[in-house]
Amino acid sequence: MLLIRLIITVGLRLGVDLCIPHDCPCGKTADARGTHGLSCRLAFGRMARHHEVNDLVWRALCKANIPAIKEPSGLVRDDGKRPDGSTLIPWLAGKSLAWDVTVVNTVAESYISISASPGGTAEHAAARKSAKYSSLPISHIFQPLALETLGPINTTGITFFSELGRRLTDVSGDPRETTYLFQSISLAVQHYNSVAFRGTFSVPTELD
Repeated sequence: MLLIRLIITVGLRLGVDLCIPHDCPCGKTADARGTHGLSCRLAFGRMARHHEVNDLVWRALCKANIPAIKEPSGLVRDDGKRPDGSTLIPWLAGKSLAWDVTVVNTVAESYISISASPGGTAEHAAARKSAKYSSLPISHIFQPLALETLGPINTTGITFFSELGRRLTDVSGDPRETTYLFQSISLAVQHYNSVAFRGTFSVPTELD
């Protein structure tokens, strides 16, 4: 299973054929390169991926002795939506941190022109998140965490993860904390890329 996941991960990054075109359960044709699953409207694994990445952020903050909660009440926007999480103590300049995670498909048709610039899709998604949560209280700093399916993370997201890794090192004494954090996030995204690809097959296969 790990070998299959590795093949899918590498294949998606290189843009090589991973299968023959076939009918996806959503009704569309899944392409040979396997990219259809990353944007399929049936969203195979998408919610699970979001929850796992968000949980990684939450657990890392708690491990760094920065208590945090998921989907905090009291920070409700006009439409009632909440950010993915918030720290219970100040993160920077006396302000708590509120964050929201999104994972976007680098090769989606709607992002083709943007993704021509490395990390462009992540930056675009981060800007949308910042605008979405612009009405949060001034007591909080908002941090968008926009990840692309093929790897890039928005610039401020990288800065945040690097700082979080540094604070983890301060607690654990292990200088590799930042590396471990980035690796964990990358593995979560790549795992669910594999889930999305496998989800395009209408019947069980050897990949399941």
